[in-house]
Formats: sequence, C-alpha cells, structure tokens
Amino acid sequence: MLEPRRTPPAAGQESVWDYPRPPCLERVSERLRVTLNGQTIADTTAGYRVLETSHPPVYYIPPADVARRYLLAAPGSSWCEFKGHAKYWSVDVDGRRAENAAWSYPTPAPAFADIAGYLAFYASRVDQCYVGDERVQPQQGDFYGGWITSRVVGPFKGGAGTRGW
Repeated sequence: MLEPRRTPPAAGQESVWDYPRPPCLERVSERLRVTLNGQTIADTTAGYRVLETSHPPVYYIPPADVARRYLLAAPGSSWCEFKGHAKYWSVDVDGRRAENAAWSYPTPAPAFADIAGYLAFYASRVDQCYVGDERVQPQQGDFYGGWITSRVVGPFKGGAGTRGW
C-alpha cells in the first residue's frame, strides 16, 4: 500500500496529519450552519470540533441550536473506540428526507463528555454546511463525516484505498 504523503500547510492552514491520535476535542466559536431543502437545520457559535490524525474536523452542534422538529431517530448505531456508542438521525424538511444525515453520542466517553447529545452532520447528505462563511466540502467515503475547508490540508482518510492509513 502506498503511504500517504502529508501536504505541507500554508500560512493559516492546518495539516490533518498534525492532529492527534487519540483525537482531541476543541471548542469552536465560528458560526456553524447546516441547511436542507431551503431550511436552516442547525446554526450555532457554540460548537466543538473533533480533531484526529488524517481526518478533516468533525463539527458538533449543541442540541439547543438544532431545529429538532426536522430530526427523526434513525435505526442503527455504531461504536467509536474513542467516543463510544453513536445514535443516528435522519432529517426531514417538508417531505424531503436525508437518511442517517446526523449522529450524536448520548453518553460519550469521559474525554468527550462535553459533546453529549450534540449533533454532527454528514455534509454529503444535506444541502449545505458552513464554517463561518465558507461552504464545506464533504470528506470522501460514507463513514467519517469530516468537513473540509480551505484551512485544512490532507491527504484525508475516507476515500477508496485509505482504510489502512
């Protein structure tokens, strides 16, 4: 397997290869927004991001800043060795549904207790996600859910052939 080659960050950028493993939790004061079908699903300046080696940041939004009327509990769950048991959510806005578009950790591991009940959204399953005024690009693949902005450089885990990184 070809080893990934770290892209050197420019001024004002971060390399995901400098993020720690195990991951860390960091408060975010920048505005985070999520939209679907013309409606704002989430909007906050009180989020968190999880930083993990080789992954773009995953942003978590407090439940008070999510329009819960659009959320539907989704079947299934997953396990993260660092955060614990995840629950999934679908989003339905006026009949347009995005299946398993978000997840949360109702009772995360102690190191991630601050994001208990917070929601993370897959940028690939909703119409738009923003960090500040920048529209994010979704992390490739169908599992990790990181948000890519111009401020992070990779290469990023998630796409075909990256599982062994």
